Amino acid sequence: MNTFLYILIGVVITVVCWMIRRQRSLKLRAHLMQEAIRNRDFTFRLPTDGLLPGERAMQETLNQLGETIRQQMNRNEVESWERLTRVLTHEIMNATAPIASISQSMLDRNDVKGTPLEEGIRAIQATSQHLNIFVDSYRKLSLVAEPKIETVGLFTLISDIRQLYPDITWDMGNIAGDATVDADAGMLHQVLINLVKNALEAGARRIALSYDAEHRTLLVSNDGEPIPAEAIQSIFVPFFTTKRTGSGIGLSLSRRMMVGVGGNLSLPDHPVAGYHVTFALSFSK
Repeated sequence: MNTFLYILIGVVITVVCWMIRRQRSLKLRAHLMQEAIRNRDFTFRLPTDGLLPGERAMQETLNQLGETIRQQMNRNEVESWERLTRVLTHEIMNATAPIASISQSMLDRNDVKGTPLEEGIRAIQATSQHLNIFVDSYRKLSLVAEPKIETVGLFTLISDIRQLYPDITWDMGNIAGDATVDADAGMLHQVLINLVKNALEAGARRIALSYDAEHRTLLVSNDGEPIPAEAIQSIFVPFFTTKRTGSGIGLSLSRRMMVGVGGNLSLPDHPVAGYHVTFALSFSK
């Protein structure tokens, strides 16, 4: 009887200790997710291994919820920029059209040609032309076609792009010949081209790609100049650029395309080892 009692007490103590550890573990998970949300990081993924069926279902739901919130925030951000783009395009066109027309009329007048007024009017006309070019950049953000989702072979697509840049050293990493993603082939091609062009403009000579099939994420890394810390938060903002001759629409347009197919384009906190910059392309599941 005493032996049975000791065994029973041992079992109870073991169960209590296990429950205490379990509750601490769940509390830590809740704290980590709370901190991620507070920092507006909805990419959190906590493991589901070792959880009870109900706990596993809850954790999977929370993981998916974070992904859903992230996608919705990205979509809202893109839609906000689209609305702003349409308004600014309309206002700039209304302003530049009469300026260009009147300045050209003035330059055609005989009493203006060869006078000090001509130089000033030509400066006005040149400014209006630059504004028109700026408007064309806005239009590029507004005229993205509806995506056509299909199964795209990653290896084939990237191999085609490699042919365009033979002077770069390419590392295909773990991308298998049968790796596929659900995306718009034309848009994905353009996004990768934009990333490669950005890398070249930053002095890159090596580009590496790796694919995480479980999380459906393609990492694109390069060894070009690192992105300045003060610019990291703004690189996806339309018309923001650190280049003297850049238009500032490449990355914002690329993100819009990725969001349009249910994915995202982001800049991880830490680049892949051996490279200075890494972009992450996530695809819908």
